[in-house]
Amino acid sequence: MRTLSLSSVTPLVVALLCGQPAGAAGAGDPKVVDTDVGGVEAPEIPLAEVAPKLAKDVGDLVVAGYLRALGGINSEGSRAACFQLAGSQAKYRLGNECEIYGELFLGKQLASFADGATIAANVMFSVNTPTAYNTAGNSTEGRVAQAYMAAEKLSLLNGGAVWAGRRYYKREDIHINDFFYWNPQGLGGGVEDIAIGGAKVSLAFFREDYQGQPIKADRYDFQVRGLKANPNGELEFGLSMIPESGHINTGGDSGWSVTMQHRQSNILGDGWNKFAVQYGVGPGTGLGSTGPLTNTTADKRWRVVDGIYVQMTPKLGGMLTAVYQKDESPAGDQTWTSLGGRLTYGLTEHWKLQGELGHDRVKPSTGETRNLTKLTIAPTLAMARGFWARPELRLFYTYARWNDAAARAANGSGNSAVASTASTGIFASGNQGSTIGLQFEGWW
Repeated sequence: MRTLSLSSVTPLVVALLCGQPAGAAGAGDPKVVDTDVGGVEAPEIPLAEVAPKLAKDVGDLVVAGYLRALGGINSEGSRAACFQLAGSQAKYRLGNECEIYGELFLGKQLASFADGATIAANVMFSVNTPTAYNTAGNSTEGRVAQAYMAAEKLSLLNGGAVWAGRRYYKREDIHINDFFYWNPQGLGGGVEDIAIGGAKVSLAFFREDYQGQPIKADRYDFQVRGLKANPNGELEFGLSMIPESGHINTGGDSGWSVTMQHRQSNILGDGWNKFAVQYGVGPGTGLGSTGPLTNTTADKRWRVVDGIYVQMTPKLGGMLTAVYQKDESPAGDQTWTSLGGRLTYGLTEHWKLQGELGHDRVKPSTGETRNLTKLTIAPTLAMARGFWARPELRLFYTYARWNDAAARAANGSGNSAVASTASTGIFASGNQGSTIGLQFEGWW
């Protein structure tokens, strides 16, 4: 994730819509401030779709936000139910996020220098309130998601930056299932985006991935991005290392992981494709983040992820994703596969129809194969026709169906979306359930 440059800020709604490194803007391109609010990536957002009237640019202060909320009634007559397969790491999110979740980002430039260098301070707060039928009450959890300082555009580093604090760091995800497959965020510091031979090099050290992490571990992250591979295509590489010294009293080994990603841009306009191959050993099975510190070198993880977004016509847009992940361990192997997509069609300037279909399958080496299929149809009131136009208010119907093996594996789960599918749960009689309700999503 690129650090903030707040001396000249375009409308805040543009500033909001980014979370990953975008290519350097040309002289006539709209400038984008990277806030990583809501996990939305800068290259994914067509700037023509945003709503400048929502901007709140106050001098060199950036204020940005994200909000989603879902409420409804499930087919058994109680509050909204959401659905996720036991053993999968993500769920398809349209009409399937049973919570009220918000983020507020504040960024302030503290100093600027004659050579163009700047110093900025940034903080982000987040709150989450579950709304599912099987959550106890409506307790709200708040936290400081980001708090860091950055000195950037440093001539000493060929335009690179120095930063320290807690931040969402160079995260990569697929929007429709909110799967952060490459997520080296955490508390630490480093240097980033040092221009070397046409590429940008970053090195960071982290002491923890997230607040509340039970056992801290040192993690070193090295990345090279911006390597030209083909017209409008770039290669990106990442190496994560977790020394054994961070595994006090866990019995685990040191770990590492590698990621290679190809990013293709400008597909039918602002469309893109991301294809990533990842491999991790020991605690490196987090594939960028820190995996279980009890892992040894016998624990391994392979992952392949592909995601594509295209606005095919001014009215028709869509996103597809596929995931293959294999875990190997002395306790047994497990494979997770996922395939899904979302289509949006702009019926009028402010009304569109959305549909999302996703299928997840988990196959353990010992035990039964489990699967879940989820379908959502959502007539939507939106700012514009395009796929990324926000805010949106959706009237949705979500239906999910799963097999007996999935129901048995879900028993006792602390994840409310997984628990919805349990054989001892509210939908146990038929291994299927549905929710009808309203869902809001917006960034500003």
